[in-house]
Amino acid sequence: MSETNTGATRRDLLKGVAAGAAVCLASTPGEAEAAAGPKALRRAGPAALGVAPEAVSAFIDEVNTRVGGLHSFMLLRRGQVAAEAWWAPYAAHSPHMLYSLSKSFTSTAVGFAVSEGLLTVDDPVVGFFPADRPAAVSPNLAAMKVRHLLSMSTGHVQDATGGTTQEPSGDWAKGFLGLPVEKEPGSLFVYNSAATYMLSAIVQKLTGKGLVDYLMPRLFAPLGIARPTWETCPKGIATGGWGLNVTTEDIARFGHCYLQKGAWEGKQVIPAAWVAEATRKQVSSGSDPNSDWAQGYGYQFWRCRHAAYRGDGAFGQYCIVMPEQEAVLAITSGVGNMQAVLDCVWEKLLPGIGSAPTASDGQAALERKIAALAVPSPSAGPAPGPSEGVIGRTYRLDTNPLSAATARLTRGALTLTGQGKPTKLSFGFTRWVAGRAPLMGRPGVRCAGRAAWTAPDTLTIKLCFTETPYEETIACTFAGQSITVTSRLNVSFGPSEGATLRGVAE
Repeated sequence: MSETNTGATRRDLLKGVAAGAAVCLASTPGEAEAAAGPKALRRAGPAALGVAPEAVSAFIDEVNTRVGGLHSFMLLRRGQVAAEAWWAPYAAHSPHMLYSLSKSFTSTAVGFAVSEGLLTVDDPVVGFFPADRPAAVSPNLAAMKVRHLLSMSTGHVQDATGGTTQEPSGDWAKGFLGLPVEKEPGSLFVYNSAATYMLSAIVQKLTGKGLVDYLMPRLFAPLGIARPTWETCPKGIATGGWGLNVTTEDIARFGHCYLQKGAWEGKQVIPAAWVAEATRKQVSSGSDPNSDWAQGYGYQFWRCRHAAYRGDGAFGQYCIVMPEQEAVLAITSGVGNMQAVLDCVWEKLLPGIGSAPTASDGQAALERKIAALAVPSPSAGPAPGPSEGVIGRTYRLDTNPLSAATARLTRGALTLTGQGKPTKLSFGFTRWVAGRAPLMGRPGVRCAGRAAWTAPDTLTIKLCFTETPYEETIACTFAGQSITVTSRLNVSFGPSEGATLRGVAE
């Protein structure tokens, strides 16, 4: 199943990551990195590329109305950008957390290793980790091959990520190999992010390089993708199944290379044979004709309806390749209903992608629509906010899970103090204000804030963590000498509501 249906397992994953994950910033430049930077993709109006501007407008309207939460999209047709948009404060230059869209890049690394003769997809998994294998190797574990990791058919009856990342020694490969393999590998499909981690571990063991260093000269630099970051496990191995951060355009470049059967600007970058194997149906993933998670699974790529395929990640990160339409659609977002986004693509956008240039006067209207796109911010209520007595006052907070001792509201920030440095949540009333804030235990995550007095006694602050799917809404309610602060995330693998803070003015 997709990440959207594996909340308990993913919560385990996040606990494991928090216990020992780091961001992988490769220190050695890739041998093929170009100092001059990437060559820009060509831009053309949608009509010139056979895409009806009205269809792009209809897609935007539909996804805003039906789903909400999109952060960006870029539509390529025949290698040129037909349409692109970012919902402010999200921006083209910012990388975005990909979650499981990372898996398709990991698959590509395996494809390079196979083409270089370092392994085959029929190699036994335990053979790569002689020091980590259990004392007694079960027949099912012995039968698990690289192809089973790639196709999510390892024989586990549930996602092995929780058990893998909670290995006390921090050796995730040991944790994975120590788990029971209940079924014969290849006999069933079970979504398994730990399987992708094992692919990353295999690549690093064979090459001596992490995924970023290995892919830099082979994939990222040839496609014009700047050196990305990738989370790592406690042993410094890229997590593989999640953790990659790139821009929307980088996603589109990657998809177009796959659309071109691995070619880029006339040169073969990804082996064509790997593209064919990775994107075809390797295993059944269900039987629902209306679900894009039941059309089959390849090597870390999903098959889609309409003869398309995709890589995707939690909360709506997509690289959708549509061979029949010669098109690629990259999307970043923070949505809970991922199928609904794909439904909007098929129902509104796909019918407008034709085979010849279209004569249309919808371009100007589309440009105006795109220019106005923004994440919904808090709306001011009909009555003004509270008296000046609230601004600048310090409130002593009750004991709380955040260990926050005081809260203080100024005209442009809510500041919480406690252990360590104060946490300043910056915002504007008429514009988004850039800042940094903690997110799920990580300090100093880039964000942008905007606020409004949504009721006479309530200031509502919205923080968009602009390199992630996450947005946090914080409500500060004042009553006499007291303050109550509540918060919630737009999407979450677990509870979306944060701790409630209560306090009294000093």
